[in-house]
Amino acid sequence: MPAPAAPSVRSALLLALSGFAILSVGDALVKTMAGQWPATAVATLRYTAGAAGLAAVVALREGRGGFAVPRPWLQLGRGAGVAIATICFFLGVMAMPLADATAVQFTSPILTALLAPLVLGERTRPATWVATLLAFAGVLVVLRPNLLALGPVALFPLGAAFGMSILVMLNRKAAGVASPIAMQFLAAMMATPILIAATVLLALTGDPQFHVPEPPLSVIVKCLTVAFTATIAHLLIYSATVRASAAVVAPMTYVQLLVAAALGWALFGSALDLSTLGGAALIVAGGLWLWRSQKPKEVPETE
Repeated sequence: MPAPAAPSVRSALLLALSGFAILSVGDALVKTMAGQWPATAVATLRYTAGAAGLAAVVALREGRGGFAVPRPWLQLGRGAGVAIATICFFLGVMAMPLADATAVQFTSPILTALLAPLVLGERTRPATWVATLLAFAGVLVVLRPNLLALGPVALFPLGAAFGMSILVMLNRKAAGVASPIAMQFLAAMMATPILIAATVLLALTGDPQFHVPEPPLSVIVKCLTVAFTATIAHLLIYSATVRASAAVVAPMTYVQLLVAAALGWALFGSALDLSTLGGAALIVAGGLWLWRSQKPKEVPETE
């Protein structure tokens, strides 16, 4: 099969860059809500709004047929992965520097490669173990100062990476059962009641950080903005994979780290220190090593 034309690849990379950058803008908005509303409630409102918006799009594009739920238990698992990832990442972002939380979340592809033999029956290759060692060495470097200062709270981004790896693996199992926009809606629809239940149960523990007061208008606006920007970002990333292969687009995800670092410095005064830089470099190296090892070898074209 011939490679995509150069203009198509360039447009794909530009779309992916825009999508991943927009995700980091949404993460920065979440961080601005620290202390104003609990992370659980922010996650719930964000996904409630996202599910409602996606439902409207599905209704317009696909009608009643777009609301079918193929393989419901699998869709519930996807929703659970989204819920775990969102709550953990929002808790991490509100407690830690934005770049640190983002860097640790990039262990998700490594976790996916490690768990895929159990979930998908895939074989673990030697390159996966090399990438894992690099990535988790990076996690230790990034987290060490945060663990000393924050305690177990600093581990939340690892929980987010685990949730994302669940989503990715179940996405593979559910591939082709619905359109991309319907799949986004199904994940949001399944995640929303799980997030609502988690918000209520954690609020009932009496822990002040999970108490849910009436939100100020600014928090509602920010949550709706995060829902909108995240939906646009995922559509841009999907459009990029249509124009070029996922393997070509995948490394662009590391733009998130650069944007997160810039926003963390500009908005919150969180300058990158050596531990974040060194740890992030190891995590990125592990991810790129894994991506490179999975890239299919090009077959010479025949006449």
